Amino acid sequence: MSEIAARDSMHPHTSADVVIVGGCGRVGLPLGLALASRGQSVVLYDLDAAAVEQVNAARMPFVEDGADDLLRRTARAGLVRATTSAACVARADTVIVVVGTPVDEHLNPDLSTVPHALERCADHLRDGQLIVLRSTVHPGVTALTARQLAARGLTVDVAFCPERISEGRALAELFDLPQIVSGCTPRAADRAEKLFRHLTDQIITVTAEEAELAKLFTNTWRYVKFATANQFWMMANDAGLDYARIRHAITTDYPRAADVPMPGFAAGPCLLKDTMQLAAFNKNNFVLGHAAMLINEGLPLYLVSKLEHRYHLADMTVGVLGMAFKGDSDDPRESLAFKLRKILWLKARRVLCTDPLVRDDRLVPLADVLEQADLLIIAAPHRAYADLDTATPVVDMWGLTGNGVRA
Repeated sequence: MSEIAARDSMHPHTSADVVIVGGCGRVGLPLGLALASRGQSVVLYDLDAAAVEQVNAARMPFVEDGADDLLRRTARAGLVRATTSAACVARADTVIVVVGTPVDEHLNPDLSTVPHALERCADHLRDGQLIVLRSTVHPGVTALTARQLAARGLTVDVAFCPERISEGRALAELFDLPQIVSGCTPRAADRAEKLFRHLTDQIITVTAEEAELAKLFTNTWRYVKFATANQFWMMANDAGLDYARIRHAITTDYPRAADVPMPGFAAGPCLLKDTMQLAAFNKNNFVLGHAAMLINEGLPLYLVSKLEHRYHLADMTVGVLGMAFKGDSDDPRESLAFKLRKILWLKARRVLCTDPLVRDDRLVPLADVLEQADLLIIAAPHRAYADLDTATPVVDMWGLTGNGVRA
């Protein structure tokens, strides 16, 4: 056993202000660091032993702006530690649950994820604790969780306070953005408000189901908005026009169109999933959400079909630049760049993929892609691709290179 793993297993009962279940992930860890920076003692409980070991060595397991230094400082001060032992929840005043809440292969929400996460540590929960659900959940899961814990004979306060961060900017947004707070009882909401006032004085209190829908509405609105931009881009592109020039014309000094986005792959672990959760909540009567899914998920195929009209892909090596789901992130979850690669495998002679941040043995260095590719596609708008030094044609639907977005 490594020294760090040994230290992890030796202290399962250390008292803490907060235990975060799923605490070494991209949502839980920034939250833990933010609370620790305000003097709260935080234990990060996670099943990922490798991530736990990295955190206990004061090394970030993923890229997050400002987190490396903050982790070193809070760990050195004894305010943050990580463990794989569920027993740690017994000595915390507050337990925050931050776990992924996926949809299944039929795009139906999995209502069991949060309850199962709590089941793993339920034997160590105790009366009087505040249980805060931070994961995005289907409406009604907060109340369901409260009933299940009560059925175990526990007298606890259950709150739902949805995360609102953008990966990469979490440690700024946790302090800058208002926190939405709700509880199954007024006391639960009051305790949750007191907790999040360590981060901000901007607290918005609503009911649990209102908070659950607020989170789903937020992500679905972004997904639908991106779909609108992607549909606009397809229309302009099919007409032989540059959407970037049209967008510039309608957004410049015109506030009613200021939020019209550029096109691009709308992906990641949240937007599609939460749109489908909202559809399920409304008995799958969500034409707008399903239309957005068809547009966004169909964008890689549209892009390749347009390129087939311009190039003889079967004779070409195509380079895909960026495999993360968004720019300057190392997170490849649900990235449409992988769907693009799969389609290109059927069409092109050869496909080479690269990314400066994503760790994947299947990727090759950028220099090799630039040397060997006959055509380049920017699939994730990393800033590293803004000034590419190449004579190879570049397809840039993001407008990153400033040369238009026609494909």
